[in-house]
Amino acid sequence: MMPVVSSSGEPSATDLIGVDVGGTKVLGTRVRVGAGHSVPEVVQTLEAPSSAGGAAVLDAIVSVAERLGRIGVPPAAIGLGLAGFVDDDGIVRVAPNAAGLVDLDVAGAVSARLGLACVADNDANCVAVAAHAAAQPEVGDLVSVTLGTGIGGGVIVGGDLVRGRRGWAGEPGHVVVDPDGPPCPCGQRGCWERFASGSALAASIASAVSSGRVDRTEVPTDTAVDLFAAAARGVPGAGPVVDAFTAWVALGVAGLVAVLDPAVVAIGGGVSAVGQDLVDRVLAQMRARHAVVLGEPAPRVVIAPGGPSAGAIGAAVLAGRRLGLLRAGA
Repeated sequence: MMPVVSSSGEPSATDLIGVDVGGTKVLGTRVRVGAGHSVPEVVQTLEAPSSAGGAAVLDAIVSVAERLGRIGVPPAAIGLGLAGFVDDDGIVRVAPNAAGLVDLDVAGAVSARLGLACVADNDANCVAVAAHAAAQPEVGDLVSVTLGTGIGGGVIVGGDLVRGRRGWAGEPGHVVVDPDGPPCPCGQRGCWERFASGSALAASIASAVSSGRVDRTEVPTDTAVDLFAAAARGVPGAGPVVDAFTAWVALGVAGLVAVLDPAVVAIGGGVSAVGQDLVDRVLAQMRARHAVVLGEPAPRVVIAPGGPSAGAIGAAVLAGRRLGLLRAGA
């Protein structure tokens, strides 16, 4: 279906709300699509802490959505990006980093409380949708990788989101890269996300600080932004931590490129707040270690539009498409 048409016959803008429900916080955004906007226009973004489960997470989603809904005209729908393996009914069935979401009909509960049509999908699938909306029509094949509490992924082939038999396609964070590695909440050992996620990086920073390899006054928090900034300044000890982390990121991204041969790899999640420095360092690692996989021309590696907000942006667009408020190209 087409977007709503104004009295002049021109497509009018559609306002939608997207909420990214992660392991530690809920991030919501209101976007405007159509009426001359080639990519979703972010109107406002809000976030709130969340326990990622039960009544508390529902309260956090509703609180953020209600505040976003008071801006201007009533929104047309709400989309949710959920951390976990989400089936075709929008229900999380497995969630190593957000166990409280499992088997909870989040979309149904939020819709009932807000009186607003609501759909849900995997959070990294939503990042892929946001990245594709910004990259089309030139790009048909795209992979998203979200580096947050864990690692999620989304795959778009020929312009369509690949969901797989159970709706679980695109979960590279639980590909085992070291069978003797650290235990993962999913029950396996050595999953990629144990080495290349935002939480893995935070643990590496904390270890470097506690061992004296990195000065806490130079890296005041265990965040990627502070660490990469310190490495760029040449702070002793920061560079090796960044190099080790980006090598692990590059390893997983190279595997995805080898299997899927995408035109674009879009990086989202909290670590994406680092920006272009993250992309440059990951590409350098890939060229040094995985040049054959990269090939020529190499895929573009980019920060997903909106960075850490990409999941919420994509959730809004996905809701609009599935509910027939937006055409697939919008």
